[in-house]
Amino acid sequence: MAQSYERIERDGEAGIFIELIDRNRALVAAQRVEEVLDDGAELPLAGRTVAVKGNIDVAGHRTTAGCPTYGVVATESAPAVRALEHAGAVVVGITNLDQFATGLVGTRSPYGICPNAHWPGLVSGGSSSGSAVAVARGLVDLGLGTDTAGSGRVPAAANGIVGFKPTRGWISTRGVVPACRSLDCLSIFATAVDDADLAIRQMAGTDPTHAWSRTSPSATPQPKQRLRIGGLDEDFDLDPFLAAGRLLYGGAFVAERYEAVGSFIEAHRADVDDVVAEIILAAKQIPAWRLARDRTELERLRRSTDATWNAVDLIAVPTVPRVPTVAEVLAEPIHRNNELGTYTAFVNLLDLCALTVPTGPVPPDRPPNSITLIGPAWSEALLVTAASRLQRDTPATLRMS
Repeated sequence: MAQSYERIERDGEAGIFIELIDRNRALVAAQRVEEVLDDGAELPLAGRTVAVKGNIDVAGHRTTAGCPTYGVVATESAPAVRALEHAGAVVVGITNLDQFATGLVGTRSPYGICPNAHWPGLVSGGSSSGSAVAVARGLVDLGLGTDTAGSGRVPAAANGIVGFKPTRGWISTRGVVPACRSLDCLSIFATAVDDADLAIRQMAGTDPTHAWSRTSPSATPQPKQRLRIGGLDEDFDLDPFLAAGRLLYGGAFVAERYEAVGSFIEAHRADVDDVVAEIILAAKQIPAWRLARDRTELERLRRSTDATWNAVDLIAVPTVPRVPTVAEVLAEPIHRNNELGTYTAFVNLLDLCALTVPTGPVPPDRPPNSITLIGPAWSEALLVTAASRLQRDTPATLRMS
């Protein structure tokens, strides 16, 4: 744990963390873990450090969601954070993000543009930018993020690490500032698939006090020796998936963002990033009939994708078309953001789960190629099997700062 603080202090670059947890508090937590281990208990995450995205409650700290005047000091941590701590992990910092989790770029924050972990000039990805960069730079072992349109996968691709977005509702989102309540998920960043899987399983479980929590079915797809994986150049139709994704940016689902934080933005307009405010406040004008229409269209698209899962177990797509520069994003903020979400936005809408993995080699001027494996709801075990094989067979090794 002390080494994590030393690495963060040596790194020193702005834009990654919003706030560090008091070192003494973290030390006490680490000592408590040691005492529990000495008593013979098993703590799967003992010795691991965690960075938590700034829209997730951490007890004793203000949940700003990337806006310094928003939120209150949390009286208790979100259930997911508590689950990681109960498994032996120690939280050391609260990380930067695209404000109100509105963006896939990592540039929309008054706490500064989050730097890419290894490739200066490229965006870090968002909105879980700081959590991904902290892991990719070796400052922490695990990064907790959220994912609505790809926020737990795009930053993984931009920084050359693993990003795991499980089935919607499997991990409680209580204690998270919502982006779109019906689509929001918690996600994890790690350098290895097995570490991400271990963390996800600690957080997973039904939360009877939360409206969007779900219980996993008793029978879920299990690992198998031969997995049928469909790629872009194979016989499955990607068009309905992409059409579903366009409903998130071009449809009425953005109205959920206004419901979550719109009134605050109207009252504190000067405190909010211009692009974020433009997106969320425009959603106020969306009529209810459009949301009803888009939900029906989404169901039609969902049914049109059903045949895919009869033919393959998983599909594989590029995580992002490419990672743009900061200058490109600042010049065309909406276009570049939407481009980054090409292969990620449909996942939450269609109730799928996804695991992003870097594949070697690592070029000097950009991140390694990143592949996202996607499966139906509750197929996490298949994703982990396939992604572990992929990471083993095509490793992308990064030098940690």
